[in-house]
Amino acid sequence: MPHQRQRVLTGTTWEERNGYARAVRVGPFVYVSGTIAADEAGNIHAPESTFLQTMYALDKIEGALEKLGATKRDVVRTRIFVKHIRNQDDAGRAHLEFFGDLMPCCTMLEVSALASPMALVEIEVDAVIAAELPGG
Repeated sequence: MPHQRQRVLTGTTWEERNGYARAVRVGPFVYVSGTIAADEAGNIHAPESTFLQTMYALDKIEGALEKLGATKRDVVRTRIFVKHIRNQDDAGRAHLEFFGDLMPCCTMLEVSALASPMALVEIEVDAVIAAELPGG
């Protein structure tokens, strides 16, 4: 029997303009799109702080996960895109503070630009809801 697809939309202008969901769940697998520290109107939170933008984006991601029945404990991979690699320690410190000893796989890359010129970081996550797996 095929798994039903569930999705979360947050109402940002980018979702509507580009035709994507903030997060999608199929079976026990949850995928969260690249998320920046922007509210629904596109206003960037803490435009001068990679650390605070990372925390804001991770909080948004956590909200999307929860709407699909997952938690940060289910996250197995993160991808962090920073505008300036010199700020990798700030993004990494926020990642550590958010996930603690959960320690998902992580890739961090420098990119030339993000969806908003004021965005300093963008994050994607993949999660697997362990309780939904056979024997879980």
